[in-house]
Amino acid sequence: MTNTTETANLCGLKREDFQATINGKKTDLYILRNRKGFEVAISNYGGAICAIMVPDRNGKVANVIQGHASIQQLTSGKEPYLSTLIGRWGNRICKGQFMLNGKEYQLALNDGPNHLHGGLVGFNAKVWDARQMGPRSLALHRVSSYGEEGFTGELDVTVEFTFTDNNELIIEYLASTNKKTIVNLTHHAFFSLSGTADPTPTILNQTCEINADFYLPTDATAIPTGEILKVAGTPFDFRKPKAFGKDIEADDEQIKFGKGFDHNYVLNKQEEGELSFAARVHDPESGRTLECYTTEPGLQLYTANYATGYKGANGATFPFRSAVCLEAQHFPDSPNRPYFPSVVLRPGQQYKQKTIYRFSAK
Repeated sequence: MTNTTETANLCGLKREDFQATINGKKTDLYILRNRKGFEVAISNYGGAICAIMVPDRNGKVANVIQGHASIQQLTSGKEPYLSTLIGRWGNRICKGQFMLNGKEYQLALNDGPNHLHGGLVGFNAKVWDARQMGPRSLALHRVSSYGEEGFTGELDVTVEFTFTDNNELIIEYLASTNKKTIVNLTHHAFFSLSGTADPTPTILNQTCEINADFYLPTDATAIPTGEILKVAGTPFDFRKPKAFGKDIEADDEQIKFGKGFDHNYVLNKQEEGELSFAARVHDPESGRTLECYTTEPGLQLYTANYATGYKGANGATFPFRSAVCLEAQHFPDSPNRPYFPSVVLRPGQQYKQKTIYRFSAK
């Protein structure tokens, strides 16, 4: 079925450029459009968000997420996690090892000595079953088979994307298992509030606020040391709005380890699992603001410190520090830190997460 309203897409992306058959499953592009006429474009390959079209303070609409222009770019791009779903495990596990029920599991080591983002072929590189439920909502579903990427248990996952009339992108995750396992899902959206371009501007002048009094320091391989440290008096203090550029080159061991910000924050919560304010990023140039709310206990702040200028949708290029990621998740290496919030999912339980990205301009 071809979409006859292609030319009406604000994002300029064409469905046929995303249509292929991979391992017997069809890929496509889905456009969510709210009543104001703004858009989010999502592929069922990896749950990749390819465009978020929202206005600046003058009403000028631009794409504020780094995404790909075709299924070929999605499958062979230089950044495999560019604005995709991440699973079964978001972030890192030390040496890819963890114990569960007295048994040691070994996962792929795909990030130096550690496991990262679900392994060699994670959720970012899978074709999901897609069902568009009206103009503003898309459900993606897949069953991660027993033993996939070394994880125990079969994991049945549904991720629902909704784009509201308030320019909120709501991502809701549901998962269940038939055997005790670990799970940590997230979305690795690369936000560029100034709008993607060639080249996409740096985020250094954008201000950020994070609702966290503590963060997790890491070793040189980005694995948490196990300490939970106060942000006060460190470059990681975003309790009040602060430009990324202010401390991103600070003479600080942690900053040097991450080549900038690439750390997990312990979000301030009244109670476990409550939906609460996590972070706010503001671009003074365009007036656009992004707010993040989540039920998750942690937020990984990443400032695109490894971007190399690779190409994306509509001729855009994505240089060093041209995006910010606000990845709502449980803490890295949680299976090996019993005092971190639990990531264990048992049969009969349901994994649930809700994260909201709200766009506005002033």
